[in-house]
Amino acid sequence: MDEINRYREMLKEGNPAELLELEGEELWITPAGPNNATLENCDLGLGAGVVKGAYAMLPRYFADTDKVQDAESRIVTCMMQLQGFTRADATSGWHQSGSKNEALVTFVATQSRGEKIDVPAKHPREAEMYRVGQELFYRRSGPLDFACATCHGLDDRRIRLQELPNLTTKAGAQASMSQWPAYRVSQGVVWTMQRRLIDCIRQMRWPEPEFLSDAVIALQVYMQNNASGVILEAPGIKR
Repeated sequence: MDEINRYREMLKEGNPAELLELEGEELWITPAGPNNATLENCDLGLGAGVVKGAYAMLPRYFADTDKVQDAESRIVTCMMQLQGFTRADATSGWHQSGSKNEALVTFVATQSRGEKIDVPAKHPREAEMYRVGQELFYRRSGPLDFACATCHGLDDRRIRLQELPNLTTKAGAQASMSQWPAYRVSQGVVWTMQRRLIDCIRQMRWPEPEFLSDAVIALQVYMQNNASGVILEAPGIKR
């Protein structure tokens, strides 16, 4: 594990995620879509055009959509509202490495680097999503009778030399959530938390959720609430 940690520290000096961050920034300020507009007036929760610190406070409730949204779903909303894209066009290719969605999320996330994660889930809709996320986290299902808690509900667990943080504790949740989105060394690409969760659910042999599904956002509310108070260091380095 010492060698793995040393390797991660070396990568941090030139995290490949920085390239996707720059691509995301370019997408943010470049006019696009039927409206030939930029995303510079996107409201991520702190007001139109305010990006700094916004990612650290997501997911959160948005009155204009009457939904609790994470970074991915909120950016897609802005692409539809400001640029005129359809939902299908705004989410096209989301699963592909280096997609526009991942690039935009990476850019937005890095603008909150150094800020504290703050997802108190105080709004009634946020509190509801927290409860749903908590239920999903502990629910055993599928042919393997797995739950998120099977791997992430106890201390000192590993799989293939990868440490598995206990996401039910503040320390474990903070250590993990402060690093996402992250450059995955094994994949050679950046993954967002939305993509990580969808892949985790797939590996548990559960029915794979749709991109931007409320179930995935609910899980994020639960985990980000547990992680609140930690300094965001994204993008991180993961196996």
